[in-house]
Amino acid sequence: MNPMSTWFQIARSLLAPSASDCLICGQKTQVSSEIPEVCKICQTSIPWIRNPRCSKCGRHVGCPDCSRSSDPIPIICNRSAVAYTSVMREVLGQYKYRGNERLAPVLGLMLDRAYMVLQAERGQPRGEGSRQNHSRLPAIKGKFKCISRAGLWQADLLVPVPVSNARLAERGFNQAERLADVLSRRRRIPQLPLLVRTRHTGKQSFKSRADRLADMKHAFAVNPDPAIRAQFTHWLESAGRQIQSQPLQIIIIDDIYTTGSTIRACAETIQLLIDSLGCTADIYSLTWARS
Repeated sequence: MNPMSTWFQIARSLLAPSASDCLICGQKTQVSSEIPEVCKICQTSIPWIRNPRCSKCGRHVGCPDCSRSSDPIPIICNRSAVAYTSVMREVLGQYKYRGNERLAPVLGLMLDRAYMVLQAERGQPRGEGSRQNHSRLPAIKGKFKCISRAGLWQADLLVPVPVSNARLAERGFNQAERLADVLSRRRRIPQLPLLVRTRHTGKQSFKSRADRLADMKHAFAVNPDPAIRAQFTHWLESAGRQIQSQPLQIIIIDDIYTTGSTIRACAETIQLLIDSLGCTADIYSLTWARS
């Protein structure tokens, strides 16, 4: 073989975009520049929810749940990154049930799209003009240096939906907490495991809407860990001096929104805690997928 030709082939292979196994389809192909370790074909086929049809739950199609229910919903709104199609179900299954942890940053990056939708909808920050030269709420555990960005609404705290001890032992991790970790680092918003499950509720996927709502009643409580409670109380006291009469902006994080029963129960628990401390809060939720 011509040495010059061999050299040219080596140089071209080094300069060409690298190919790797796509985390969605498994094919070895050129990856997308937007979503790491996902190929261009799969990236373009992701069912993003860019324009939610239901302004409350963020569903991408007609939503009978929100329109027919007269019960007050304890969140401002939910926003989800993607529609829960069969492909997205398989992706979540690889991560959640089969332990493919390489998907964690990918799903977290996808969740960030939902945060951007919510951020755009909320518009200007609270007290625009009065807080632009002040530090944002104090960081929990000193992890973040949260600085206000003029012109952008920002959340103050992320709260992941907790899993039961049985589920944690089964999977080895809390998928909502992992999602919150990615979003927390990316947006520099502190997160805190403020809630715990009081009982194991079993798999919700086979239950009716009514059964889910009933099953989730009193399923969550404020985390009794003194360290967590002390962190939150200290953070809240410091926050109160900065935001004055403005409500805290709290986002609950989970992987899937189906009937909203889990989010509702978590929001009610958080609201009771906030009320007991003499504060106010606007509570939202972000989920990776909306079924």
